[in-house]
Amino acid sequence: QNWFQEISKLKAKYESLQQTQRHLLGEDLGQLNVKELQNLEKQLEQALAQARRRKTQLMLEQMDDLRKKERQLGDLNKKLKSQLEAEGLNLKAIQALWTSTSDAAGTSSFHVHHSQRIPLDCEPQPVLQIGYQYAQAEGSSVTKSGTGETNFIQGWVL
Repeated sequence: QNWFQEISKLKAKYESLQQTQRHLLGEDLGQLNVKELQNLEKQLEQALAQARRRKTQLMLEQMDDLRKKERQLGDLNKKLKSQLEAEGLNLKAIQALWTSTSDAAGTSSFHVHHSQRIPLDCEPQPVLQIGYQYAQAEGSSVTKSGTGETNFIQGWVL
């Protein structure tokens, strides 16, 4: 008998909650009087105000996060700009040094006295060039192997 009463109470509570839910959704309002409609309106306004407060809170938190990111990106931008300027100054200094060195080398002359010359037995040697087939001059001491490759080592050894 206690179980039967408990089940009846739970069924009544369940039906009451379903009816309240329908009222909050704007359904089955025809049977409500003016006072019940005013209470329902007050509940809905409070729920709406709470939802708006939560939404505002979330938006403010997102704005704070975006401001932090903006500051971080601004700081990073300044850091990268200063590094770029420093590298630009280094590049300009290197270019200026290179220009002044090449100008100095171009205007200066190296004097070699004839008595200081060292006689060299100079034969043209092949130059390593990737993707380039060396055309050997006639009478050269560098021999070619059977596969058509230049035998570079034999040319140096001979």
